[in-house]
Amino acid sequence: MNDAHDDPATHPRFAQIERVRRRSGRVRQTFIDMAHGGGGKAMRDLIDDLVVGAFGSLGLDAGEDQARVGLEVLAQHGDRLAFTTDAYVVTPLFFPGADIGKLAVNGTINDLAVSGARPYMLSCALVLEEGLAVDTLRRVLGSMAEAARAAGVSITTGDTKVVPRGKADGLFVTTTGIGVIPVGRAPRSDRLRPGDAVLVNGTLGDHAAAILVARGELRLDAEIPSDYAALHGMVDALFAVTDVHAMRDATRGGLAAVLNELALASEAGVVVDESALPVRPEVRGFCEILGLDPVHMANEGKLVAVVPGDAAPRALAAMRAHPLGRDAAIIGHVRERGPGVVTVRTGMGGERILDMLVGEALPRIC
Repeated sequence: MNDAHDDPATHPRFAQIERVRRRSGRVRQTFIDMAHGGGGKAMRDLIDDLVVGAFGSLGLDAGEDQARVGLEVLAQHGDRLAFTTDAYVVTPLFFPGADIGKLAVNGTINDLAVSGARPYMLSCALVLEEGLAVDTLRRVLGSMAEAARAAGVSITTGDTKVVPRGKADGLFVTTTGIGVIPVGRAPRSDRLRPGDAVLVNGTLGDHAAAILVARGELRLDAEIPSDYAALHGMVDALFAVTDVHAMRDATRGGLAAVLNELALASEAGVVVDESALPVRPEVRGFCEILGLDPVHMANEGKLVAVVPGDAAPRALAAMRAHPLGRDAAIIGHVRERGPGVVTVRTGMGGERILDMLVGEALPRIC
């Protein structure tokens, strides 16, 4: 006998989606006002129309203050949980190739992925400034839903707050993620060993360049889109061919910050071959004009992987076989000498120390 829920019209999810459909279009204001954060009907309409309208099919239950998930479901995928949270304050909200919504979803997915985890669910907290265009919010939420659906993750709970005009910058987004780490995966910042190889999956500095273009601070003949991407699929491909000693996504502070953090945690030296660094000619050109270095520039779809030296060729092949790793490269190695120090081997055959910046070269980048 078929279960009653085999009939879509009787499934509880169908009833929830129908409620969302009936509530859609309730927000007729053009801009967010303080009533939308007051806990009354205006707030209910905002959540039902925009938030549930975007995330209802992704597992959001707007009738509860929390998401609930059976532990047995998580245990089917691994033996440990990964848990992370991040706030996104990028300006402008929209830039070539992406926006704050896609950035928030994929950025949190990547923070899970570099632990070896397969992302499972996200939460979303919104801080809205009075005066934000409703259409802007609708567009951002639609982008978040699109990114989550493409990555195969749920957006299951969240929160919405409204602050007075001038107390924020349009829209801030905080996403929290939960993932499950499969048995046997244990990348850690302190696992670098002499002889390990260092790889990146593509060109450096693309996201920072996209933001500069969107801010009008740079004019380029060729548009450089943000490299935003969810990297968990490529992480799976890497672990299919080798153990990965350490992994980090190179966001704020870029490659230089990641390598210094890994070197310090492992008390190991890292040497980078300057000629092996993958950088778009357009990005290299404007870095030279502005006095920037691509290794300090932010990325949103790049990871640094440290693998055993003898596994480097197959790790590189696995990266390049994935759409997000076509420009992957082996960029350096780990050594005993100079523990905690990262150096760059220059084209002249010498070495220079590669340190982290004291501050952020480009603020409000993510």
